Amino acid sequence: MAVSEFRSHSHQGLVHNHEHIHICHHARGGAEGEIEHLVSVHRHDHNHPPVEHSHLPHENPEREHEHEAHIHDHSHPDQS
Repeated sequence: MAVSEFRSHSHQGLVHNHEHIHICHHARGGAEGEIEHLVSVHRHDHNHPPVEHSHLPHENPEREHEHEAHIHDHSHPDQS
């Protein structure tokens, strides 16, 4: 992958809705200090602010977005 293959582009800000998968670490304790992963799934509106960036061209933007980690404020997910 060469940087020359990256394409600069911008995305408008938007509010949309899709499933979110959350994973948290739960300390079970015990002699070995075991930690387990707890997973939850939910759906709600959230936003993405406008952004300009460069990367390899998208093949399927909607599908790719579903698998990208992103952060939003759960108190105001459509405004963070």
